[in-house]
Amino acid sequence: MNSREAGYLWDMVEAITNIQEFIQDVSLEEYSKSLLLQSAVERQLEILGEAARRIPETFQQKHTKIDWRGIIGLRNIISHQYDQVQPEIVWNIITVRLSPLLEQLQSLLPPLPQ
Repeated sequence: MNSREAGYLWDMVEAITNIQEFIQDVSLEEYSKSLLLQSAVERQLEILGEAARRIPETFQQKHTKIDWRGIIGLRNIISHQYDQVQPEIVWNIITVRLSPLLEQLQSLLPPLPQ
């Protein structure tokens, strides 16, 4: 893994961590009513997807357990089909799928220099 790939992975980890902090102690109902929170989460999902898009396909092919296409696809929907984004679907993604993804990404990261 080169430093650019590691940087993109770190960006993905940071985006997920930010989302998890944003929604801590928040219910679906609260999330659905908060344009501010939805906007913040969607921005982090865009960052997550853009970082995934920048990771070379050769790297992605070595790590097929990560749903690269799904991550990038969600970013494209949020960015280009924003009128079709449904808070309930986003909520399901961020509460069910992000924690396992975070674990997968963290397992790929090189150790930080001492």
